Amino acid sequence: MAQQDLIEIKFRLADGTDIGPKKYSSATTVLALKETIIAEWPKEKETVPKTVNDVKLISAGKILENTRTLAESGLSVGELPGVVITMHVVLRPPLPDKSSGNPLRPSIINIL
Repeated sequence: MAQQDLIEIKFRLADGTDIGPKKYSSATTVLALKETIIAEWPKEKETVPKTVNDVKLISAGKILENTRTLAESGLSVGELPGVVITMHVVLRPPLPDKSSGNPLRPSIINIL
């Protein structure tokens, strides 16, 4: 892997803490990045993603697609040497537990 094919990325969480920075190949998929984020997620955080579907990655205002590589996602490779790209991590809100009922289910109220 050539040095110019590497992109240095850090992941910014909602509370302002970071994961990384770390260097990735331009051929790395967004899905692989999400797997790395889940593996390196700080254990002391209250909310922890369980699957890659719980994580959204945002770069330059765009939500990145799982199947695309960093190069396909438009990240500049080698244009600015020594620059760390910050991606923002957004977690999908946890879904209600089916066994405890669905708190989002609409209720019908009759008013007499």
